[in-house]
Formats: sequence, structure tokens, C-alpha cells
Amino acid sequence: MDCEFDRAGNWSGSLNCWPVEATDDAFWDQFWADTATSVQDVFALVPAAEIRAVREESPSNLATLCYKAVEKLVQGAESGCHTEKERQIVLNCCRLLTRILPYIFEDPDWRGFFWSTVPGAGRGGGDEDDENARPLAESLLLAVTDLLFCPDFTVQSHRRSTVDTAEDIHSIDSCEYIWEAGVGFAHSPQPNYIHDLNRTELLKLLLTCFSEAMYLPPSSDSSNTNPWVQFFCSTENRHALPLFTSLLNVVCAYDPVGYGIPYNHLLFSDYREPLVEEAAQVLIVTLDYDSSTSSSPTVDGTTTGTAMDDVDPPGPDNLFVNYLSRIHREEDFQFILKGVARLLSNPLVQTYLPNSAKKIQFHQELLVLFWKLCDFNKKFLFFVLKSSDVLDILVPILYFLNDARADQSRVGLMHIGVFILLLLSGERNFGVRLNKPYSVRVPMDIPVFTGTHADLLIIVFHKIITSGHQRLQPLFDCLLTIVVNVSPYLKSLSMVAANKLLHLLEAFSTTWFLFSAVQNHHLVFFLLEVFNNIIQYQFDGNSNLVYAVIRKRNVFHQLANLPTDSQSIQKGLQRKKKTPEPISRTNSQDGVSMEGSRPAAPAEPGTLKTSLVATPGIDKLTEKSQVSEDGTMRSLEPEASQLSPEGNPPAALSDGEPWSGEAPHSRRDRRRLSSASSSAQWTPTPDWVMSWKSKLPLQTIMRLLQVLVPQVEKICIDKGLTDESEILKFLQHGTLVGLLPVPHPILIRKYQANSGTAMWFRTYMWGVIYLRNVDPPIWYDTDVKLFEIQRV
Repeated sequence: MDCEFDRAGNWSGSLNCWPVEATDDAFWDQFWADTATSVQDVFALVPAAEIRAVREESPSNLATLCYKAVEKLVQGAESGCHTEKERQIVLNCCRLLTRILPYIFEDPDWRGFFWSTVPGAGRGGGDEDDENARPLAESLLLAVTDLLFCPDFTVQSHRRSTVDTAEDIHSIDSCEYIWEAGVGFAHSPQPNYIHDLNRTELLKLLLTCFSEAMYLPPSSDSSNTNPWVQFFCSTENRHALPLFTSLLNVVCAYDPVGYGIPYNHLLFSDYREPLVEEAAQVLIVTLDYDSSTSSSPTVDGTTTGTAMDDVDPPGPDNLFVNYLSRIHREEDFQFILKGVARLLSNPLVQTYLPNSAKKIQFHQELLVLFWKLCDFNKKFLFFVLKSSDVLDILVPILYFLNDARADQSRVGLMHIGVFILLLLSGERNFGVRLNKPYSVRVPMDIPVFTGTHADLLIIVFHKIITSGHQRLQPLFDCLLTIVVNVSPYLKSLSMVAANKLLHLLEAFSTTWFLFSAVQNHHLVFFLLEVFNNIIQYQFDGNSNLVYAVIRKRNVFHQLANLPTDSQSIQKGLQRKKKTPEPISRTNSQDGVSMEGSRPAAPAEPGTLKTSLVATPGIDKLTEKSQVSEDGTMRSLEPEASQLSPEGNPPAALSDGEPWSGEAPHSRRDRRRLSSASSSAQWTPTPDWVMSWKSKLPLQTIMRLLQVLVPQVEKICIDKGLTDESEILKFLQHGTLVGLLPVPHPILIRKYQANSGTAMWFRTYMWGVIYLRNVDPPIWYDTDVKLFEIQRV
């Protein structure tokens, strides 16, 4: 029976008739003997409907096909792939399995197939071998890892000789064959594009093996480990260390600019980029590990029980997480940080010649990798914050946040950017670094300003809150928490940034906004905390902010006199319907955006996006720490660290559930939005308003106004002043020493690992991988369960 696999493409016809014996090599070999295929050919020749038909109607043939393909990979790994023919067979089996595996995973009845042993699959073919036969999945993974260090196939041979004395693949030390210089390896091998292509195909198959996770619905049960990743990252994989190092180094050493020659990327194919993308994706999937449920694998001199001094066991069983958490040499940290910063900054590189520099597309995978590095290796986090190099990560993140704010298909990108900044903001050094002047002029659709990186952060956050789309509202708590965390360290805000903060307070303290959802007043508490921190700890350099507070003093008086009777509450809610534009442009500078910037654009209609699970509320995401006099942090008791003054933390919201009570957007359709906390049934009461109004921290600001307003008014009358600069000069030299209440202790809300964010990261990461793998479309049109595929 002829397969016609290479011509007519009707490969299922031959599989779909009657069971074919596994020993019929002539029949099975036709599936991988063809020389002229690429992975795209295999996807075109093997349609989804036909794979499903064989799965339903001739299951034994599909099982044998998978088994025989794995067997060929095992044979290739055993022999070392010395001939062109063997290499071609290995690649074709690779492509065929990449094509078929998603259809095995989508059917619950088949899901365990690769974890079963195949009868008679023992080496000798006798029954006694079945006892110790490996599951098919393990044989497949071990063969692929061997093939990834196969001389003359995926790595440079160290022997200068003929085939006869070729290296034995089982005796080589793969640590000598690491793919790229960097962490733990100094030698950079000669680039070889054939090796890069072969590695890419094998990694694509690995990623497809790991993708079983896509076919299980999201669950908060963190014991739900991926068996493929678990085995691959265990001590069973003798290449775990060199493979981890190869993947990390290939990503961090990659320089896509085309060696500085304009348009170089148009003249020469870059065989490295597909490998780098695949390496980044495999790496983040192997690091999908919930650190909140285990003894955390972080290495941090200050906590007890770190991965290094745990005698039993040494950190997590996942060796990739273990290795990542144990990196500690400064030069390794420098290599990783420089590499990630260089790649994240790549889309921002502006050249005078349009399209002359290559733009990379895998910044989301890089952000996940950076998150994992900081989360699993505290020494790396401290290294990042030790110098102003952290700003080389901050600026690209702010660029992505600003650029994606109007695009509903990029909600996930917004979340991960904000999560990273939340993690960084829990460390004092981050706030200190933000005082560095911002001089690089990345074209961004924000007002022109002269100031520091702190100003840039506040201006971008203001832009997200006032002109992002509705689905970003669950992030407002996070954005303002970041500003609160850094506020005690900000030495001098620009007038533009000061006005933005006051503008947010003005918008969030309108009665309709405060009364329209149970958690909206939290935003006012956060902003008041920001002003209090700056006034108490950084008054001297912040005359711009003090001046802005004095100018907008009526906002604070209105808050102090907020009505609490039922009639006023109802009136406040009515006002919402009448107010067409709750945000006034508070300063004219807003009109002028930076030169060369483009406005943030919404997604093209029809753009595919993947759904995300809910993220935990800010009270679950963070824990409060108090900063002592000497700068050390002390964790506060959990019961004291409830965010909301009246003890009802905000409900967790998914990316698809905006708050009720709109943000200060100029929306034509002021429709009431549904809230996750079912606030349709909730109505504000006088007792509820009183419960938090009495806790508004207004004392410091009221005292400041009491002292300074008469003085400023007197100067204006005496000198007939209308000029801001004179008043600012007066405020610069003024002091409130001894006049303000005793400074409150600084509270920092530090990110804490939790299973909610671990699940969010899993769905986000696989969603990115699903959407980015379109050529070939590995998972497209299969029945994934981890997320939904939606069109904007």
C-alpha cells in the first residue's frame, strides 16, 4: 500500500484502513524517508481533520506511528547521526511528532498515551524487558536532549577526523559543548547556521511536548505539575546543566542589530533569531514553578533556609529553577542583565534611516524571563538594583506600557510590566535610582518634561489611568502602590509630574467616583499616602509638588468635608450621569507630545488574543513591611496589613471584568460597569462612607496648608505677584521643621509570591507562545483549555 505522503498528501488514507504491524518497516519508513520536506511541508501535508480521523478510526495505527517515530529518534541519538540520511530521518520524525502531539493532548483518552510503556518495546523484544521499559515520553525527551548535543548535527565536533573515529555521543561531556559563551562557559563556538536550524527544530518539538499544559483548564491547585517538564528538569536528564546554560546564554548573548551595519538584516538571513526565540520560550516554560508553595528557591543572604544551606533537599526538584537560583557571580549577573536590557531596548532603537535596524518580537518572553530571574534569585534582584542599570530595564517597560495602553489584545503585556515594577518597587534602592535625570529621549506619546526617571514613571502611569482602555482598571491599585512604595525616596518631582498626581487625586475624589464602587476610595488613600511620604521625608527638594498641593487645596478641603448623609450620596451618584468630562486638562503642556512619537493605537479589529485568569487583589499580591530608622524592613502582621481601612479587600478581577464605577475616562457611554464584587447589589450607605472617611490621612497636608497658604497669599498681595517662579523660590527656601505632625513610619507593600499569580503567569506565558508560533501554527485550531482564543 502506497502512502503518497510526499505528493498527494493523503497520508491518512494509508493509516486509516486496517492495523499495520509495527514490524512492517517498509510501510512506516515512508513517513520519514522523504528528503525534501520542511516543517511547513509536514503541516501542509498532514491536515488536522486527517489526524483526528486516524485518532478516532485507527487508534492502533496512530499509536504505532508515534512509537515508531520516537524509536527513530532514539536510534538517531544512539548512533550519533553521522550520515546525512540519518539526520534527515531524525528531522522528519521531529516534524511529524510536532504536528501530531497537540491532537494527542486535546483528547483526554489519549493524554496518558505517552506515559505508558509500549508492549514489546524493551530492547530485546522479550517480555522480561517490559518490566523496565521506559514510558514513551521519557524515551522521547532523553533522545531529544542527546540530539541537542550531537557533534556535527547540533554542535561543533571537537575531533578533526573521519567518520570512523567520530565521537561517541554517550561518552562526550556535553558541558564542553555549551552553545554560547556566557554563564559558566567562556568559549564562544563558531556560528553554524545548519546547527542553529537543527537545534530550533528539536526545541520546537520539546516545546510541543511541554504544551500538554495548554489542554488542561486553569486550576489554583499548584500540585498540578507538568509531567513533561518535571521529567525534563530532573536528574534523569544528564544534559540538564549544559542545556539550561546553552538556552540562557543563547538568549542573553544575542545582538539583533546586525553588527551595526544599517539594513544588514535585509541582506542576510538571521538564523540565530528563530533559535533565540525558541530558546526563550523553552526556558520560561521549564521555569514555570510556583514558588509560593515550596521552600522558596531564592538565594538571599537575609532569609533563613535558602536553597544553598538547605541540606535536604537542595532547593526545588526542578533543576532549571535550582540552577537559576544558584547563579551568583557578578560577571554572570552583568552578562544576563546587559543581554536582557539590550534586547528589551531593541524596539525602542530609533535610527535616522527608517527600518535600518532589526526589530525583535519576543519582548514578552524576555519580560517573563526577567520576572523569573528576580523572583527565584534574590541576589540577582539586588544586583539589578545596585546600580542605575535597573533604569535600562525600567525605560523599555514604561515604553511598552505606554504603547500598549489602548490595545485590548495586549492586556497581558500591561500586567507583566506592572508586576515587574511592583516587585522592584518593594526595594528601597529602586526608589533611590529613580532620582537619576532622564535624558534619553525615547519617542513616547507623553507630555514633554524635564526631570528624572521618577517623573517619567508618574507621567506614564497617569497616561495609562486617564487614557488606557477599561480593562486596565484592575491595575490601578498596583500602579498607585508602586508610586506609594517609591514616594519616600523621590527628591524632586517636576511640575508636570506633580500636576499629574494632583490631577489623579482630583479625578478619584469626585463624589460619583468615590460612591460608585466599594473599593474606589482606596485609590484616594494611596494618593494621600504618596503626598504624606513626600512632604514628611522629601519636603526640601519638592517645591513643585508643594506648590501644586497649595494650588489645588480645595480638593483636600472637599475630601475633609465629604458629605455622608443619604441624600448627598444619591446626589453624588446622579452627578455621574451629567458629567461628560470628569478629567479636565490641568496644564497646557499636555498638548505637546514628544517629538517623533505616535499615539498609542487600539488593536486592529480581528486581532487574536488569549484570555487571562483573574489576578489577586492588591492585598493578596503584597504584604506590608515597615522601614526602620536604619533602613531595614520589618514585615507587619498579616491582620494589620489588610489594605482597606474598613477591612473589605477588593475582589480579584480578571482582565475582562472592569470595576463598576468608571475610572476618570472621558467616555461617551457612561454605562454602569459590572464589578466582580457584584456591586450591582451593593449600595453606598452613610455608615460605610463614615467608616473610611474618618481614616483619611489628611492631617499632614492640612497642617502644611494651614502654615503655608497665608504666607504665600501675603507674598502675592505684598509684591503683586502672579509669577509662579517667585512663589516657588519662596517655597524652596521655606521649612516646616517642627510644624508638621510626627513623621509616620514608612510602609512598603512588597510583592509576595502566591498561587494566584503563578496561575496567571502560566496562562499568560502559554497564551503568548500559542499566538507567537504561527509558522508553522503548532496549536492553531486545537481544543486548548487553559485559555480562550478571542478576537478583538
